[in-house]
Order: sequence, then C-alpha cells, then structure tokens
Amino acid sequence: MLIGDISPKPILYVDGVTVTFDGFRALNDLSLVIAPGEMRAIIGPNGAGKTTMMDVITGKTRPDVGTVAFNGDVDLTKMDEAAIAQLGIGRKFQKPTVFESHTVRDNLQLALAGLRKPFAVLFARETAKEKERIDELLVLTKLTEAVDRMAGDLSHGQKQWLEIGMLMAQEPALLLVDEPVAGMTDAETEETAELLVEINKTHSVVVVEHDMTFVKALGVKVTVLHEGSVLAEGPLDQVQANERVIEVYLGR
Repeated sequence: MLIGDISPKPILYVDGVTVTFDGFRALNDLSLVIAPGEMRAIIGPNGAGKTTMMDVITGKTRPDVGTVAFNGDVDLTKMDEAAIAQLGIGRKFQKPTVFESHTVRDNLQLALAGLRKPFAVLFARETAKEKERIDELLVLTKLTEAVDRMAGDLSHGQKQWLEIGMLMAQEPALLLVDEPVAGMTDAETEETAELLVEINKTHSVVVVEHDMTFVKALGVKVTVLHEGSVLAEGPLDQVQANERVIEVYLGR
C-alpha cells in the first residue's frame, strides 16, 4: 500500500480459491475483489462455478486452498454458515423461500426476529421501531398494497421481492443474490433491477444472473466465470465484445 493511501478494505476478498469435487475442479484458482458499496454482476455458462463461489463465501463449501476474507480481515473459511450470516452476509437463492401460509407482514416480522424464537414473534406486540422498519421494507419492495396478503398468493416476482425484503430486514452488509429474475415477466425484471440499484445505495451486492438485459439495466462491473476461474472483467459492453467470452459463453 502506498504511503497516504487510505483506500478502504475490500468488503469481500477472494484469492486463489480452488474447490475440487471427486476430481472435478469447480473453482480453479479463483480471485475476486468486491469494494465496499459496490454492486457486481457475475455471469458465465452453466458449470462455470458461480454457485460454488457463493457456497464458499457463505460457508456451505470449504475451499481446498485459498483465502476468503470479509471486511478486510475476517477469515470466512474457518466459519460456519450461521456465523457468516450473523457477520452480515445475506444470501438469496434462486427459488424464493417465504412462509407461504403467513402474510407479507408476518414474513417481514419473522425476518426482523433474528435470534428470537420465530413463531413467538407472531403473537407479540409489534414495537414502533419494528413497524417503522417493516413499513420501510414494504416501500422498498413495492409490497405495501400486499401487506396483508398471504405470501403464497403473491406472484413469482413479488415472492422474490419479499424474500429480498426479508434478507434486508437482517441488515446484511453484503447481499448475495442468485438469479433473481429467473421466471419473471419483463416488467418484474425491470422492477427487480430498480430494487437492487436502490439497495446498492446503502449495501454491497453481488448478483449472479444469466439475463443480459437485466445485467445491462444494473449498469455495473461484470465478472465472467469459466471453468472455475475469472475469464474477463469490466463493463458489460467490454466483456460482451471479448472474443473469448463470445466463444465460451455468448455463443456468437
């Protein structure tokens, strides 16, 4: 580091990470740096290592070798999933997982509960602070009009937004989002891009996605994975013009 350099520590630092499953290298010397407040889109063909990368960051999979650090110096490779979640890393899987037999408000209350016994929360009086936070999340996710609807009755897109709201209720510093617009209408896809851009004003976000229209709407730096390594990195227009990326992923 240069004298006088006060650059902030990366919120996520992945260096030289390799993961092998029965002789298959799912990640191969993967290195990635996410700055505080950054949103990064991760793209790549099936089998490129995107999900394994998320599994390593969240403690679901242990790397064979390599460094995975959070907020500069917290070693994630020695922590389990629960401890990593408590640190402030939230993960949204591709398929929404909400409590379908409870209302939108109930779902957000359960998410706010944290370490308390979840279903006891449903019978407790909502505090003014909790109500204020839930109202904020309803506005953020555009679910204010659906607050008393059962989560199971929501559209696919609304369920995705509710789950993102539930993650936000836990105040993660870093949000990992896996293919959030899969199965969405064009209108829902556009609104999801707007939602993540809004979240990125106050949180770091990593988005794994296949939909290039959606990635373009995010307007962020893109990392292309291939065979467990970084193939290319930069603005979307730049990586789309990369001959190697065209060959292995875009198929043009």
